[in-house]
Amino acid sequence: MKRGIEVRIKMDKGAEVSHNPEQIRSFIAVELPEKAKEGLARLKKELERDEHKFVKWVDPGGIHLTLKFLGNIPSKRVAEITEAIEEAAQGISPFHLEISGLGAFPSLKQARVFWVGIGGEVDKLSRLQQNLDSALAALGFAKEERSFVPHLTLARIRQGASPLERRSFGELVGSTIFEDKYHIKVEAISLVRSQLTPAGAIYTCLSAVGLGHQESLKRI
Repeated sequence: MKRGIEVRIKMDKGAEVSHNPEQIRSFIAVELPEKAKEGLARLKKELERDEHKFVKWVDPGGIHLTLKFLGNIPSKRVAEITEAIEEAAQGISPFHLEISGLGAFPSLKQARVFWVGIGGEVDKLSRLQQNLDSALAALGFAKEERSFVPHLTLARIRQGASPLERRSFGELVGSTIFEDKYHIKVEAISLVRSQLTPAGAIYTCLSAVGLGHQESLKRI
């Protein structure tokens, strides 16, 4: 057993049962504190416009700092994936991040994804993400082709949006001042199940690994 802290598992008892319980849509992420989610909700409210029906907003209550999207995995692989997360977390102590700045991919003039930036000890975050990529590659998961750019997705532009609509939303984002700083103390990373339902996604933590110490690990 590895040394460290015990991380409790959060279970959503009211979550719908998947049509195929043997397959789990999942990703690995850092959980955000409630204050950060509340701040993102206020930002969303400030930017929403009736004329921007081409913008699809993400529910701020469900936003995570995603490190690796795994897609559908067999439920029997949760244990070995958790062990890979443990391996990736070795030697990385808890660190601090902060939510800072606004932007869009690929650019504000051709906005497809609107995001909130991440600052702080991003060097540790990047090292953790690279460790995860390598540990999971040994299990058959493809390595990321694009460079890791830490961010929180707040909205996506629908495919049918015109270049003018994309540019107008990008101008709104570019003119918005977001100076609030929300701090994130990263002490653990989670393997999260995402169940897509008509009412929105339901998230359940399948396992969590503490940074710095890993004496006890809980899993479902």
